Amino acid sequence: MHSVAALFAAALLLASAPHAAAQPKITVSHGLSMHGDLKYGPGFKHFEYANPNAPKGGDVRLAAIGTFDTLNPFILKGVAAAGLGEIFETLTTSSADEPFAQYGLIAETIEMPADRAWVAYTLRPEVRFHDGSPITPDDVVWTFETLKSKGHPFFRAYYAQVAKAERIGERKVKFSFGKGDNRELPLIIGQMAVLSRAYWSTRDFEKTTLEPPLGSGAYRVESVEAGRSITYRRVKDYWGAGLPVNAGRDNFDTIRFDYYRDTTVALEAFKAGQYDFRQENVAKNWATAYTGPAVAQGLIRKEEIRNQVPTGMQAYVFNQRRPIFQDPRVRQALAYAFDFEWTNKQLFYGAYTRTKSYFSNSELASQGLPGSEELKILQPFRGKIPEEVFTREYQPPATDGSGNIRDNVREALRLLAAAGWTVKGQRLVNDRGEPLQFEILGNDPTFERIALPFAKNLERLGAAARVRTVDTAQYQNRLDTFDFDMTTFVWGQSLSPGNEQHDFWHSETANIPGSRNLAGIKSPVVDALIDLVIRAPDRPSLVARTRALDRVLLWGHYVIPHWHIQAYRVAYWDKFGRPAVAPKYALGFDTWWVDPKKEAEPARRRGSQ
Repeated sequence: MHSVAALFAAALLLASAPHAAAQPKITVSHGLSMHGDLKYGPGFKHFEYANPNAPKGGDVRLAAIGTFDTLNPFILKGVAAAGLGEIFETLTTSSADEPFAQYGLIAETIEMPADRAWVAYTLRPEVRFHDGSPITPDDVVWTFETLKSKGHPFFRAYYAQVAKAERIGERKVKFSFGKGDNRELPLIIGQMAVLSRAYWSTRDFEKTTLEPPLGSGAYRVESVEAGRSITYRRVKDYWGAGLPVNAGRDNFDTIRFDYYRDTTVALEAFKAGQYDFRQENVAKNWATAYTGPAVAQGLIRKEEIRNQVPTGMQAYVFNQRRPIFQDPRVRQALAYAFDFEWTNKQLFYGAYTRTKSYFSNSELASQGLPGSEELKILQPFRGKIPEEVFTREYQPPATDGSGNIRDNVREALRLLAAAGWTVKGQRLVNDRGEPLQFEILGNDPTFERIALPFAKNLERLGAAARVRTVDTAQYQNRLDTFDFDMTTFVWGQSLSPGNEQHDFWHSETANIPGSRNLAGIKSPVVDALIDLVIRAPDRPSLVARTRALDRVLLWGHYVIPHWHIQAYRVAYWDKFGRPAVAPKYALGFDTWWVDPKKEAEPARRRGSQ
């Protein structure tokens, strides 16, 4: 293996030789970022938001909804159990207080040329799977090739531009990238969980399984009750316990997930002390449901923890594979039937902000009219995208919150008429007499109280919408196969969008089962803008290109935007301690710990209730 000094010496010799081609500068580092410098230098001791003196110990119980039937989270088949990410380690790990930075985990160092045409990871000599076998470059190469060939279709799209993985040393593995300028690829590869080639050589990777898989992380599966619960136990001799990236993290001895039929049952179980920590996503619950002796006595705490996390896009999604939704005027018209202002006032206690961007709560969100840099990006597509992209700021339809949507109905009917739909006998029909009817699919009964008023408003247009709630397994299967008309979905976003946008919106993923292109978008302009985002050479260009993509997606009317909140709403039994500094871009529950003194009092009072 070449030393850094030898590499630079060779480069100097080549540069001085006559007619020699210039060699790109190669850097070797403990981490890398998408754009700009790393916050933490090579000698850092711990992340700022972690307490390296946090005590280890204690048991934590959490809740999951529905059921599960597999412990293999890497394939399309089955519903994977909650928490499986705890048992698999990755080449690098993210910092939760930087936009997009990765630091070595399995990898000790990261080697890369200035043009990012390839990346090489040197593995730490101490890395081990839970059975004591070493993690090798062969395991890394096998994992990459297996995920692309046999894993969830997402991996094929995500790693599409990775041309080759190869072992180039006893502890070194190299990934070479295809044509194009994708600065994100080295970071994406670093996020890959590494699996044991030897373990899977005697098992079928493409089948569901309830056998606890061999991992390498801070936790291993201790016990499984099929479809009901799964318990993880902290690995006492975990190889990575002393690393700076792990200081103050993974503090609980055990983490147990119990499954509940729905969120209503889960909430009551929480208040009864059946589990310890809960993130609340229902505004009505947050405002009214946290009552009872444990709350009154201060044994349960409620907090809103502010964050700077991009909230992405939660929305009703139109499945454009359905003929009724292929005309953008129809999609735009139906959005006038969703009365956010009334919903927020009557159902959410005014807790939410209307979402107006796919990159909300970040500098990446478009606002106002396109600036000069955005116009340079968008002008070549003029005539191929709605003219409103250039002339109007996107605003979803609004009301006064009174429930009177007469003006919205009038505008919706105008758009529908232009698209060839007319009202006959109080029903919207096309020129073939076919009615405009569809199903709104969900898996959470809580959403019915939001969807039913929406469906009632759609009736005023003459459209018939059925609200249907199914179990988690059926719901996931129907999403994976695009067997739905309309559903609610959340596209999470980061401060450094890249390859995942391909899975979200690119034409190539529109018909790949399991992709997150639920809307079925097939737009050459969107495809081109995604490629520009992925190839952004610096932060300013990334911002401009992402805003341009945002505008085109918004004016495509692929979704009816919902709402967002810029804080985590958490409730927990008062048994935890946590660091004084919270991470900007994550909740950071993995840095919390069980405080033995606090735990004793809730336990005593739970037993007396």
